[in-house]
Amino acid sequence: MSRLRAALRPPDKRQQRGVALVMAVLIVALATILAAEVGFRGYLDQRRTVNTFSLDQSFEIALGGEAWASDALRRDKMQANKTDDFTEEWATPIPPIPLEDVGGEFEGQLEDMQGRFNLNDLVTFDQAGVGTANQPAVERFARLLTLLELEPKWAGYIADWIDSDNNAGFPDGAEDPVYTNLSPPYRTANMPITRASELLALPDFGAERYRKLAPFVTALPPGQPINLCTASPELLDALIGEGREFTLARDAGKQTRAQRCFPTVTEFQASLSNERKEELSNVIGETSDYFLATIWVTLGTHRFTLYSLLYRSGGANQVRPILRSYGTL
Repeated sequence: MSRLRAALRPPDKRQQRGVALVMAVLIVALATILAAEVGFRGYLDQRRTVNTFSLDQSFEIALGGEAWASDALRRDKMQANKTDDFTEEWATPIPPIPLEDVGGEFEGQLEDMQGRFNLNDLVTFDQAGVGTANQPAVERFARLLTLLELEPKWAGYIADWIDSDNNAGFPDGAEDPVYTNLSPPYRTANMPITRASELLALPDFGAERYRKLAPFVTALPPGQPINLCTASPELLDALIGEGREFTLARDAGKQTRAQRCFPTVTEFQASLSNERKEELSNVIGETSDYFLATIWVTLGTHRFTLYSLLYRSGGANQVRPILRSYGTL
């Protein structure tokens, strides 16, 4: 009976207060977690909105920079200059310009893409679009690779990547049987490339080789003359094929280029044998139609980069973008 009375006895008030305290602590903890979660999600939503708005704003500002660069190229063409060289307006980078209304800055530069080796020239395409390796161009590119301390075998690999057949070049080359054995497997392009970064698709080419080669190559429509006025000393020596005349005189050439086009076609041909002069007759020039505009826009902690390949048509004095990329080239 005593046990029954003890079981039916109301709980002690001290026990009730202890249970109430535990419940209160749990409720406060849950409320704190909920408030923190709501606040964190709100902060993330706010940052996403700011980043999206900054990206859209940066893109519009970068398009304005692209229009600025296009206008500079248009004015240069209207002046009827006989050469495109480093003394002209387009060759002067746009210094950082404050964007007071949005709290950032804008800057940019133009580069002559015809002062680089055009990878698509490694292959000659006929009227039906069938491409075969251009052996003289392959040899020129192999010499450029050697001057850059890279293996000349990559000239044959790239030619095989672009040409239309499935026959690997000899002694250096690679076609579908090599690429389909990779993981993951893929096939060669068998067509002109649109970006020099396609070199990274070559087996074991790697990012280090690409970083070393990238400033000297481009991917343009085949048959564009190399502008001697803006070509690198390494490319000039690769065209000559004998010695290192321009790389050894790099500083002197840089000083001359600050005053005029150097070397002109006439000056350059003086260094060539009759055979090489005939080979390069349609390969070299002093003018350009393809330029790369690089625009940087900084808004707060956000930095946006626009790369725009601009084509300047000869007759109509028009400049239009033919390829854009954002962040990476």
